[in-house]
Amino acid sequence: MSLPLEDPTTPPPLTTPPRKASVRLQERRGSNLSLQLDVSSLGAEPVCSVSTPKEVWLQLLHTSSRPLTHTLLQLAAIDKNTLNVEYQKIPPNFVNAAELDVQDPESRVVLRNLEEEASPDRYINANYIRGYSGAPRAYIATQGPMLHTVGDFWDMVWQERSSIIVMVTRLKENNEKCELVTDSWEKDGFNVTDMDIQSATSATVMPQRYHHLEIKSPQKCGHVLTGNHHIPQCTAPLLRLVEEVETYRKSLPPPSCQPITAPAPDPGPIVVHCSAGIGRTGCFIVSSIGCQQLRDDAQLDILETVCQLRLDRGGMIQTTEQYQFLYSTLAQFSHQLQLNQEQNQNQQNPEEQVSVQLQNLELDNKQIKKNLENQQGSIQT
Repeated sequence: MSLPLEDPTTPPPLTTPPRKASVRLQERRGSNLSLQLDVSSLGAEPVCSVSTPKEVWLQLLHTSSRPLTHTLLQLAAIDKNTLNVEYQKIPPNFVNAAELDVQDPESRVVLRNLEEEASPDRYINANYIRGYSGAPRAYIATQGPMLHTVGDFWDMVWQERSSIIVMVTRLKENNEKCELVTDSWEKDGFNVTDMDIQSATSATVMPQRYHHLEIKSPQKCGHVLTGNHHIPQCTAPLLRLVEEVETYRKSLPPPSCQPITAPAPDPGPIVVHCSAGIGRTGCFIVSSIGCQQLRDDAQLDILETVCQLRLDRGGMIQTTEQYQFLYSTLAQFSHQLQLNQEQNQNQQNPEEQVSVQLQNLELDNKQIKKNLENQQGSIQT
């Protein structure tokens, strides 16, 4: 009697026992309660908390400082290696896209829908930037308006009652087009029209674009002929733009009504944009603040100012070259400022010179008399 042949496709019988189900750590060690120890009665010091990287970055941004006098600024501007190391240590403080909704409301510009209260507020890539001496909302740094955001851009200008717009970009860079400058633009009862255009082809000249926004006062746009992530070939054009914007700002009359989003009755923030709104935009703002520091305080702190900007808008000043350019620009302004002060002293009329000389002579006589009295008192004792 023959046995049936085995099917070759049938697997062989199991020769090893099945594996046991895995046991979780909680089941092996029992309750967590058995692992808790009360060491408060032992007098042990509590364990120090560990700071997160973001907390360390913020601490650096809040505390980094390097005040420089006129002389020290001239020396620092030529030390490229030290400036490179200094720049690399500044935390960028970028904000993740997931954190935009919880970003500090004091920094992020929010477009309010005042007429339709039921509608949610709108997002725009813009931040309030502190100015000289930490003045709140002195500037607004924003990206260049594109075809689908130009309406939001002008809504922001209207909402913030901004009287000056500084444009530091070409209209088209790397196939990206800036939609700010148009032949005309109209919305909700106010118009933007070209008033005058001054153009130039030399890199040493900075063309200006003037526009009129029919809200309260004229708007002014500076146009810097430099590519993205690049710097101008010389410092003079940027300094001229900074000075012209400052002169224009001082000439503005105080507004008759308060800005919508700010309680102070001052003119609205100066809106500054390039392409991304962090590189050349940051260069203009830092230069503007630095010039004010040199005029009023006879010293400046570029490191502290850049850290202040990055606290308000992450990534301001994009490259080492831009950081070095800031030092060169402000060193040039410092040198020119000192020359102007010396010329002003030399250009005093004869009567003023005589008056100053008499005052100095009187002070010298008082000091001599005081020294003689001190010497006589020491001899008598």
